[in-house]
Amino acid sequence: MGRVVTPDCDPVLARRARIARAVAFGKRAGYLLLLAAIVAFVVAAIAGFPSWAVTLTIIALVGACVVLPVPIVLGYGLRAAEREDREHGQGGMPGAARQ
Repeated sequence: MGRVVTPDCDPVLARRARIARAVAFGKRAGYLLLLAAIVAFVVAAIAGFPSWAVTLTIIALVGACVVLPVPIVLGYGLRAAEREDREHGQGGMPGAARQ
């Protein structure tokens, strides 16, 4: 009978797991920057747009725009690779052979 492929014995799955952790961290950081930009903008609007609040809003928004695209695209790629493996009978299922 076949064996179950796990991230411990398959370098491809191990690499995907590492990338998935990095993607999760990148998304978390990017969305936190976006949240900071929104909060800073609301504070700026209430306080009459002081320069520090506007600067913080711009920095957080630019940071989110720089950080977020990469983990979003990599996340889509990971999901596509996992879906392709499932469609071809691979990806940790018994009897799956990796090359």
